[in-house]
Amino acid sequence: MRIEILKQLNEAKRARRAVILVTDISNGEDRLAFEGDTLPGLPAEALTKAFLTGKSGLVELDGWSFFLNVHVPPPKIVVIGAVHISQALAVMAPAAGFDLEIIDPRTAFATPERFAGVTLTADWPEDVLKHRPLDAFTALVAVTHDPKIDDYPLVSALKTGCFYVGALGSRKTHAKRIDRLKEAGCSDAQIARISAPIGLDIGASSPGEIAVSILADIIQALRKRPIGAGA
Repeated sequence: MRIEILKQLNEAKRARRAVILVTDISNGEDRLAFEGDTLPGLPAEALTKAFLTGKSGLVELDGWSFFLNVHVPPPKIVVIGAVHISQALAVMAPAAGFDLEIIDPRTAFATPERFAGVTLTADWPEDVLKHRPLDAFTALVAVTHDPKIDDYPLVSALKTGCFYVGALGSRKTHAKRIDRLKEAGCSDAQIARISAPIGLDIGASSPGEIAVSILADIIQALRKRPIGAGA
């Protein structure tokens, strides 16, 4: 591998950008492909499938063979709110391959006893996210019902381009939220990305069922994300 290719690959990993190292089996030539790129001789569908599945493998076409070594950042879920839904989601998310972090400044809720073994920060989201910023491979889940806590991370998630943004609340609550987000500078297109009411509509009622609907919604957003959009 050429040193310049290795440097670009390592930089992409540090920046949590998805990248594929494409090797032409016939001559050993390496190329890098980022989400939204096209490479001569390689179908765009093959790159898209590799980015969405995160799986490396051999692609053969018209006598040509390419090995796709896929490097997709591990997806993570940042939950704003240490509530009952968060407790259930914290158990389910790792089984589905997601890192999970919970942020809530309310120390009565954000306790180690309630979230044993979970990355938990009892601080304001705006302070936490300055040091651990959101990115395109982050799902933001806001479930406190408190605009003073939820709104900042929602704005940050929309402007950062998180692959999933969800917020708990009724349609009436969300209508008021939309007005606040517009005042904060979010566009109609950005706001339309919010899953609200949060999660897939499966008729969920209990915290555990709502957590299932949220996790399913997140998985769907990750695996069906528009490759290259906003990249």
